[in-house]
Amino acid sequence: MNPIIDLSGKRGLVVGIANEHSIATGCARLFRAAGAELAVTYLNDKAKPFVTPVAEALESPIVLPCDVTVPGQLEAVFEQLTKDWGRLDFVLHSIAFAPADALHAKLIDCPADGFALAMAVSCHSFIRMAKLALPLMADGGSLMTVSFYGAERAVDHYNVMGPVKAALESSVRYLAADLAARRVHVHAISAGAVKTRAASGIDHFDALLDDVRAHTPAQHLVTIEEIGRIAAVLASEAGMTLTGSTIYADAGFHITA
Repeated sequence: MNPIIDLSGKRGLVVGIANEHSIATGCARLFRAAGAELAVTYLNDKAKPFVTPVAEALESPIVLPCDVTVPGQLEAVFEQLTKDWGRLDFVLHSIAFAPADALHAKLIDCPADGFALAMAVSCHSFIRMAKLALPLMADGGSLMTVSFYGAERAVDHYNVMGPVKAALESSVRYLAADLAARRVHVHAISAGAVKTRAASGIDHFDALLDDVRAHTPAQHLVTIEEIGRIAAVLASEAGMTLTGSTIYADAGFHITA
């Protein structure tokens, strides 16, 4: 009997690896362990030395820069995928950003330009990726993005990222409806709090981790590999009956009062 999570012969793009501790890294490891071939991206030359060892461990044949704020760079990634592979089975979008003055301000004080940039990088880039991936998914596929509980509840110090992640989760639902006839499934993974480089920019993040741990039924934080298992299911045939949902990979944190 074939394993439930079998990605043999599938090809995927992982966007959002910053280092070995990234959620995207945990997902990529599970994709690869299940048999997928992966293309990965890095933000810029400063990030490349931290991403290269991860890409080498994943045996990724395609490693490209991808800063979605640089005109043409995201498009160049998909042009390379088209040239080298000609098809794509799944995409993981795990990027988020807000300028410090927007991230550290209460929402009422968030500047318009910071709000717009946070939305462009953290939400609209997923829509852009979906549009670019679609021609490569002639036989269907899976689009995944990473969210957080702050999308639906007001979390201390999460600030502008709350509305941005809420927009991202709503975009998942609309994209799922738009792409259903093409057999392209769209998912949001609401990950539990994980100590990543990106998350460390949130004020009092260590206190947030302690609060999440205390309010999780088993009182432990999820790992990037545990989140990755969920992503691997969603990328596989086993996940093809799901679309448009926010899937919680948080050890039950979201169910507690």
